[in-house]
Amino acid sequence: MEWVLIGIMLTAFVTLGSGRLSNCIRAVALQGALLSLLVLLPSHSFSDSHHVFLATISFLIKTIAIPALLAWSLKQAKIKQEVDPTISLHLSLLWGGILLVGAFSGAKVVSLPTAPFPFLIIPVAITIMFVGFFLLVSRTKALTQVIGFLILENGIFLFGITLIGEFPLTVEMGVLLDLLVGVFVMGIMIYHINKTFDHIDTKALTLLKDSE
Repeated sequence: MEWVLIGIMLTAFVTLGSGRLSNCIRAVALQGALLSLLVLLPSHSFSDSHHVFLATISFLIKTIAIPALLAWSLKQAKIKQEVDPTISLHLSLLWGGILLVGAFSGAKVVSLPTAPFPFLIIPVAITIMFVGFFLLVSRTKALTQVIGFLILENGIFLFGITLIGEFPLTVEMGVLLDLLVGVFVMGIMIYHINKTFDHIDTKALTLLKDSE
């Protein structure tokens, strides 16, 4: 189970160090697949219809539907990479390491129940959320910011896995469907922004002014 958590964390660092948006989309898809697998890893989860259904729906949304929408947006926007991030890729990886150390330090201070999952799930979840927020504020392409939002949500989802028995399935399904709808709307917005302005660089949006 620890190896799955490490894989989830590494996919987040791939998005920090890769400027090619197609690689970032693949990393998010792999992260979604690992999260879905993690739901089934505790003992007896394969015989629990609640866990199996949540893992299946999570896989369909996070690994297939959302990456497909992102790939479509990438194709429509006709871009290949994040060419001018606010913080360079090398510095982003350095900041990722700092966030990782901070997450592990903070997790030791805050004692939370994680059974049947290992303690590693808490610092990994905090790291994933930090990385997602970092991508939101440090990248200029709208599509990369959507990926940051997805990684942030995956960190929240990872926290929620520890409480999977405490919430009804309808609440969990509502969160996943809200995420799908949100990404779908963002994809449409990216398409129309690119169609109107010939790019999806959000820095240029600060130059917009009201016409007199």
